Amino acid sequence: MSETEELFKAVQLDQNAAESTKPEPEIPQPYLSGADPASTQTPETGEGTPAPASTEAAQGGRWTSAVEQFKLKRFFVLRPGTLDHAIEDIKAVVNPKDDGAVESIWLMAEIDHWNNEKERLVLITENSLLICKYDFIMLNCEQIQRVPLNFVDRITHGAFSFPPRSLLKREGEGVRVFWDRLREPSFTSRWNPLAVDYPYTTLTYHPVRNVNDKLARMCEIHTFREQLTAAAQKAHARNPVPGKANGVLVLNQPILIEAYVGLMSVIGNQNKLGYCLARGNIGF
Repeated sequence: MSETEELFKAVQLDQNAAESTKPEPEIPQPYLSGADPASTQTPETGEGTPAPASTEAAQGGRWTSAVEQFKLKRFFVLRPGTLDHAIEDIKAVVNPKDDGAVESIWLMAEIDHWNNEKERLVLITENSLLICKYDFIMLNCEQIQRVPLNFVDRITHGAFSFPPRSLLKREGEGVRVFWDRLREPSFTSRWNPLAVDYPYTTLTYHPVRNVNDKLARMCEIHTFREQLTAAAQKAHARNPVPGKANGVLVLNQPILIEAYVGLMSVIGNQNKLGYCLARGNIGF
């Protein structure tokens, strides 16, 4: 073979090798109308990646739940053994002769005439309704309001309402217990945030009612109203009050709170100043 033929074959082989290394042109794929253009597909399985919206929503829900659990843990009433200790302390101050046996115990929030929330333990006995202010931090009973059940003449339940020009609002529902329907609060009592001579009390749900089943039963407003009505009816039949109509009138109507501005109640209720809470270190 001559040198010219060998050179010609070498050049031809080099050109064939160069052409074989060129990438093949891409073939356009048809667009499927049912496919999601925002989702990406893997070449092996062709499955689309999940949308990030559901993941963000799940993370937001977990974050909200964690924040709510942190807030609830601040209540001293949830500390192990605290509520049981409080119940035993309250039972010790019940007078068996005047009050009778304890029928039920409730954990509630009392709302005063200026829309301030206050943590309360409420007892229904055979003859009395006991509304107790208990310090869950120092574990002692600070104040007890005793209402004879045969004086209870009206119980209203429903949503909360305010005067037309009031700047306040309150969600949820409650129960108001009257024990002297003929006596109206005086003008000075209405404008005195420390007045305690009102002939009724207003109760609503405690913030920890959804923690467990035990607290859900102790904070249930509807069951409390039914048991209180039954106990008051028995007390009226057993020991009627002269000059008063015996029996309890139960009404389903809005519960009016005659407060108009109540800046202190807004600040106090938002920061739960009426509850025994762990508020952290204050200082430098």
